[in-house]
Amino acid sequence: MKIDASKLWESVLKELAENISRPNYDTWLRGTIGLSFQGSTLIVGTRSEFVNEWLERRLKPLILKLLAEAAEEPVDVNFKTIPQNQENEDTTLALNPVENTAKSNRKNQPSYKKDENAAKLTLHKNYIFESFVVGSSNRLAFAAAQSTSTNPGREFNPLFLYGGSGLGKTHLLHAIGHAGVKKGLNVVYLSAEQFTNRLIASIQKRSQKNFRNIYRKTDILLVDDIQFIAGKEQTQEEFFHTFNELYEAGKQIVISSDKSPNQIKHLEDRLRSRFEWGMLADLQVPNIETRVAILQEKSKNHQITLDNDILYKIADKCKNNVRELEGSLTRLLAVSRLTGKEINDSLVENTLKHLQTPDLYSPPSIDLIVGVVCDYYKLENADLLSNNREKQYAYPRQMAMYLLREVANISLVEIGKSLGNRDHSTVHHGWRKMDKGQTVDQEIKRDVSNLKELIDRKRRVA
Repeated sequence: MKIDASKLWESVLKELAENISRPNYDTWLRGTIGLSFQGSTLIVGTRSEFVNEWLERRLKPLILKLLAEAAEEPVDVNFKTIPQNQENEDTTLALNPVENTAKSNRKNQPSYKKDENAAKLTLHKNYIFESFVVGSSNRLAFAAAQSTSTNPGREFNPLFLYGGSGLGKTHLLHAIGHAGVKKGLNVVYLSAEQFTNRLIASIQKRSQKNFRNIYRKTDILLVDDIQFIAGKEQTQEEFFHTFNELYEAGKQIVISSDKSPNQIKHLEDRLRSRFEWGMLADLQVPNIETRVAILQEKSKNHQITLDNDILYKIADKCKNNVRELEGSLTRLLAVSRLTGKEINDSLVENTLKHLQTPDLYSPPSIDLIVGVVCDYYKLENADLLSNNREKQYAYPRQMAMYLLREVANISLVEIGKSLGNRDHSTVHHGWRKMDKGQTVDQEIKRDVSNLKELIDRKRRVA
């Protein structure tokens, strides 16, 4: 084509600057240059394959449209990485003509090197091991994190923590960080998104060496939400080499994710296998006892004391994660303070009613409830249906009667038939005993809450 490649691209850049945000323009387009034509294809020079990949995926349709308008005919585009030579000022100037004048003016001035990628360590002061509430849902992860902090680089390396949002992964990462700082170790904590953004910035500023020095020379590297790098080829490449260098040097790597390595889509196999080298520990939704313990701990922080009945009521409504639990307590305390109302059952109901979601599931089956009760009390199905009246059998049997009536709304006659052909009056007695028992017996109250939650989870899976 007879069109000047450089001038055509400059005119397109002006249009792009008006069509996309300034940060995106500065990150992906500043410094690119129209190099030449190959037939009807414009070759655009860029700084890296990372930039090429992003432009191809995100901006190519818009670029093709603007090229066609500027050239008044269809023009294709290919992005080509130009090798960067830090020692050759001419190469740098050629790739970034917009900054030529400023660079020429600075050429004979003294330079002061500044590391703009420096990782400032910011750890939450309350995210320490002492403030982490341990329960059956997170005991393994907590123990692994503590052990890792005691012997960094030697016990579990890498340590991979995974689980849903708000279950305590970040808390444990910060706790390990605090322990490392106390030992005088060089600790770096950041999210995978920050790792990606800082990598992009280092490529833009041609300071990859500084970037690598920060993350490959640390004693403990803590990376949150590693799933963010999935599908990002150059970030995965950089993290792969960072991982290898730290691992071979005996330095500690701790990673968190919302899912286990084998469930992260678009994650390179070589990274997936390395994540599985060390210790995998999951954090699950805490059971009701753990949720109540968390509320007790948070109440102490707020310097208030709440009755156990209130704590159980809050915990019963907040079943998803710790963050929801803490937020609900904060909301409740704020409403109480602003309205002057006492924190009681009514205030909890009204304040946290937004947590009640419509039940889109059919009632659980008899078999499902009986199965959950048997698993919970470690009984065989035959034990529950037997005529044995010892407490270890009678108590679970009465609990099953209560749950079948309350959760599944099954008639007393049908419950009796399903539990060994018992008379409906026997079922009524068992149901009433559990119903009344919750007001005076904490064990019954706890078991009812746990079993309802287990039934709810089981039917959602089913």
